[in-house]
Amino acid sequence: MSFFQRAVPASKARSAVPEALPWVEKYRPKTMRDITAQEEVVQVLSRTVESRNLPHLLFYGPPGTGKTTTILALAREMYGHESFKSRVLELNASDERGIQVVREKVKNFARIAVAHDPSGKAPPYKLVILDEADAMTSDAQAALRRTMETYSKVTRFCLICNYVSRIIEPLASRCAKFRFKPLNAHDTVGRLQYIGNQEGLRCTDEAYNALVRVSGGDLRRAITFLQSAHRLHPDGHISVKAIEEMAGAVPEAVIDLLWSVWQQTPVAYDQIIGAVSMAIQAGYSAAQILLQMHDRLVVDVTLSSLQKSRVALVFGEVDKRLVDGADEHLQLLDTLMRASRALTGATESSA
Repeated sequence: MSFFQRAVPASKARSAVPEALPWVEKYRPKTMRDITAQEEVVQVLSRTVESRNLPHLLFYGPPGTGKTTTILALAREMYGHESFKSRVLELNASDERGIQVVREKVKNFARIAVAHDPSGKAPPYKLVILDEADAMTSDAQAALRRTMETYSKVTRFCLICNYVSRIIEPLASRCAKFRFKPLNAHDTVGRLQYIGNQEGLRCTDEAYNALVRVSGGDLRRAITFLQSAHRLHPDGHISVKAIEEMAGAVPEAVIDLLWSVWQQTPVAYDQIIGAVSMAIQAGYSAAQILLQMHDRLVVDVTLSSLQKSRVALVFGEVDKRLVDGADEHLQLLDTLMRASRALTGATESSA
């Protein structure tokens, strides 16, 4: 043992483990009753558990909407704590996406029949959970299709993905599809408030609403931001500014300024240059500015559909340039200049 190291008693080491656990895992719902959102999906799956006749499943939807949480809670209710480890195989397909994994690990698990359950509570089949299945290669998906057909009597599959279009049709057609929608603000705030109360935080309603705004319906991201903000503010008092800084979001005041200068008629070139220079010198990301301006563009009721489409085309082209590594200052300046001209051109053509 080093001079600087000190032995930690086992009791203290065990008590320190929950503190190091991410809040996403610490507050992950363990049963179907604990899942507050996705009511329709939960209702259908709960009836499936009662009938013990589970089909192959395909969960798809945006990140952080409860796909993995739902299937794990479902598996715990079906198999119980004792049979869960022996009857459930969980794989992340983004790490193990090749055809060899399907032929060896998945097939070897799926082909073995389950032992008789003396209690009679567990269903007579096992469950394979493939997370991020849209990252699997086409050959691996084709091999998986054959495995699902052959061993469906003793093994059921649940595929989880963000983009259902990346799942081959022969595979998707064999599954019952469940779409997970982005969480609404009410459900997200309710869950965040519950976590905040459990952790003794002093968050205002504005701070919780800011978390919802910067997370974009991703509850996992919102909880992670909340925990990170708590680490920086151990007193538990978390402000809107702290949330925005943690998430890398641009303050609304800066977006308001940028939003106003490009809509002036005639085009206010000097004001656009000044506003862009201020935003870049403050260290704000051009990609994040573009994202927040796009969100505002979609809901702006003062612009016509033609004006929105012209400006959206400009945003899309500049976003591609930023991804390719173009200079942020020049691209943001080009965005507002072209958007302003596009807005004027759309007005003139509609007139």
